Amino acid sequence: MKLRKIVLACALATFTLSSSAHSNWVSQVEQMMDRGEFARAEQFMKSLPKSVRVSEEVRIDSLSTIMGRIRKDFTMTPEEGLKLIREKMPNVTAEQVAKWKRDRKIEYMVIDGKECWFRKAVRNLWLLADELKENQDAEKWETYNIRRKYYLEAMHSPADANGLRDWRHVNIKFYLDVNADAVPAGETLRVWMPFPYENLRQKNIKLESSNRPVTFSEGSKHHTVYMEAVAEKGKPTHFEYTFSYDVAERHIAQDDLLAMLEPYDKNTAEYKEFTGNYSPHIVITDDTRALAREIVEDETNPVLQASKIFDWISLRYPWAGAREYSTIKNMPEYVMANGHGDCGQVALMYITLVRSLGIPARWESGWMIHPDEVNWHDWAETYFEGIGWVPTDQSFGRSAVGTPMNNYYTTGIDVYRMASNETIGDKLSPEKKYIRSETVDFQPGEVEWRKGNLYYDTWKSHLVVNSITKIK
Repeated sequence: MKLRKIVLACALATFTLSSSAHSNWVSQVEQMMDRGEFARAEQFMKSLPKSVRVSEEVRIDSLSTIMGRIRKDFTMTPEEGLKLIREKMPNVTAEQVAKWKRDRKIEYMVIDGKECWFRKAVRNLWLLADELKENQDAEKWETYNIRRKYYLEAMHSPADANGLRDWRHVNIKFYLDVNADAVPAGETLRVWMPFPYENLRQKNIKLESSNRPVTFSEGSKHHTVYMEAVAEKGKPTHFEYTFSYDVAERHIAQDDLLAMLEPYDKNTAEYKEFTGNYSPHIVITDDTRALAREIVEDETNPVLQASKIFDWISLRYPWAGAREYSTIKNMPEYVMANGHGDCGQVALMYITLVRSLGIPARWESGWMIHPDEVNWHDWAETYFEGIGWVPTDQSFGRSAVGTPMNNYYTTGIDVYRMASNETIGDKLSPEKKYIRSETVDFQPGEVEWRKGNLYYDTWKSHLVVNSITKIK
């Protein structure tokens, strides 16, 4: 046993020293992570020279953190998963389970030689398995009937020249509690929380109150309020603020878009920005261009091209519970490989594909604040020359394809929204030192102290809609 340990230690040392002055140590670690060799990757980082460990402290922390998050996401054993499946399908066979795994209906990884199922794998199976399509269709129509109420409600108000209607005044309380003793007493907690921003659909934004001094973000496209507090022993730390804003529904019918559409001015900085790459999740390649062209066939009109992309995604990629975004290298590739995606993942797929056709598109996200359905949500905006930026909710569109509201979310969005993000993966303001809990989006907030990021298991946040009233 001792001899084996010596041999392994020598092999590791040789592997470590093979890197030219450790200049490519990050790529080596990432390759080990891709192979599920987490223990080896962690040991490799510990063996780096002290000078590298000091200078690369934050990057090493980030890579270790990502592995930790993947472990937390893939906590179910195959035996536990099979037991849960059999509670609903007692006669399930090993062949069925094997097929679901091959078809990515059950998401799993092999980590350090052990098969580990995604913690939501069984719940997702009921949303993805072909055998349960009848239940999935019934759920789709139930969702459609709920959202149709919002549409009919909005249609009672006339639209202005920009397609805006049904203005509401919204009052919201947001609060975040850090667990008692999450950090030692006397240490300063740094907290970022979401805040709406001014755009065509949102205006008259006002901070009504807060329990601590607030700093508003500057220069970041994640719009936030920032607070600090000193932790006290044995006590949770509470952060709270209330804000208000006015918000409108916006929908522009496809026929109106076609009538107003003009040729793109491809020389503007905005056109170039929003038809280009935004790595790592919006990457235009020969493959994405070829796929987009295959989807739209001979269609050349940008409005109809975007609609074809929207419908193609809606029909092929059902919703399922998502892994932590920070653990996924490229969202559209993940959606295509696994055959499903949550709201942010399909939004990024839509943005990538329409940009591949030269149609500008961008990200927007925040919260959905529908009656009895308050949650994080992501969508997109598509730019059509002669009209401007038009909202596109790819995820909500899945419940509308094949219904009387087929094109509503392709070029529209309901009034029950709080938008706080204009892009993905931007730096926070004031700047955060350590890796964010959510590296792509920003909705529940972020917390850190001087020695690192605080993950979701050390704090909880809540958005409470105090009121939504019609503006007459």
